Amino acid sequence: MPAPAGFFLRQQNHPKMTYTQIIRELRSLANPRAVEGMARYGINPKNTLGVSIPTLRKIAKRVGKDHMLAQRLWRSGIHEARILAGFIDDPSAITETQMERWASDFDSWDVTDQVCSNLFDNS
Repeated sequence: MPAPAGFFLRQQNHPKMTYTQIIRELRSLANPRAVEGMARYGINPKNTLGVSIPTLRKIAKRVGKDHMLAQRLWRSGIHEARILAGFIDDPSAITETQMERWASDFDSWDVTDQVCSNLFDNS
């Protein structure tokens, strides 16, 4: 089945998202009620915006793999940015030192689960 007209053109011209654009988008999706619900399930509400995992996966798909951007997102300390970092980091680019550093920053079980199952397990 052929690709829809203009498909490849749209793919090639899709600009790469920057750190600032991603953080801005995450903040625009903030949902304080979701944060309250997350806290009831033992998720650390500190620096948490309340953006759902399916939404983070959609953003990750748009961003693609980017090791350096993942590092910057991790350093932001924002809960969802850290999960997104685990989605977009390149498993072939991470080091044991990075894994140890990120693991020492884990402050919530969902960040631990997502980063370990989506990044560390594939490295």
